Amino acid sequence: MGRGLIECVPNFSEGRDEAVVERIAAAMASVAGVILLDRQLDADHHRSVITLAGAPEAVAEAAVRGVGRAVELIDLNRHRGVHPRIGAADVVPFVPLEGASLEDCAALAWRSGEEIWRRYRVPVYFYEAAARRADRVNLEQIRRGQFERLRQEAPVNPERRPDLGGPGLHPTAGAVAVGARKFLIAYNINLATQEVEIARRIARAIRSSSGGFPHVKAIGVKLESRGAAQVSINLTDFERTPVEEVYQTVRREAERHGVAIADSEVVGLIPRRAFQQAPEFYRRCRNFQPDLVLEERLRALQSKECL
Repeated sequence: MGRGLIECVPNFSEGRDEAVVERIAAAMASVAGVILLDRQLDADHHRSVITLAGAPEAVAEAAVRGVGRAVELIDLNRHRGVHPRIGAADVVPFVPLEGASLEDCAALAWRSGEEIWRRYRVPVYFYEAAARRADRVNLEQIRRGQFERLRQEAPVNPERRPDLGGPGLHPTAGAVAVGARKFLIAYNINLATQEVEIARRIARAIRSSSGGFPHVKAIGVKLESRGAAQVSINLTDFERTPVEEVYQTVRREAERHGVAIADSEVVGLIPRRAFQQAPEFYRRCRNFQPDLVLEERLRALQSKECL
């Protein structure tokens, strides 16, 4: 693979202990040529999202090391959060930025998966553009039943066995889903209510699998720490499904249930193209700063490294 630029956005099942997340991030940052762009923790989701970028092989090695450190530090048997998960390192997606294709990232995902199994004996499922089976393109199919159900079914049901390793899961780290995909916009809309059923109804109304918007995944969850219900959304193709249209539909659905939107937040970084399509939407997000635009963050950090 050439010297293109790719992004990787691994998600780890730890959102409460900042020291653990810092150790995982440090393991990834130890690889020369990798830039750590962002890290976000969410205590209710009990999940962290770390964004890194760089040359493909360097980013792949960093991601593999991050998985290894997560295996050392996270025990899923003691993990409880509102976000679905199957592994200590739950997902490791590779995203093309410059001079790389989705096919390149799929090949990188396969090589990374092989290294994860070889080094750490954590079974691997491949998803999105790296999927080896049609029924595993969608991540939610792999995550069905989460860690607890998957560890029971994988050893005995061929349909649920990992693509690499296994058939049983790692006893404490579970499995990891490694994939290749386009930019994904992750954002949460917090409602001015604690009624989680309202959030779940809104999620069903907007997500693709229930007949809602194409390229939208959504779940409704309760945030105990904030005393609020949340519609947590992944927009898998922002160029084909406008983020503002989804937001306005959530607002109308919430009003139909007699509820207002309290606020919204971006998870991770967004590409410049996405921001340019809907600048007012992103400026309304409570955590928005100009450097949440990936290209701005990358440029600033590259300039700092050159000083």
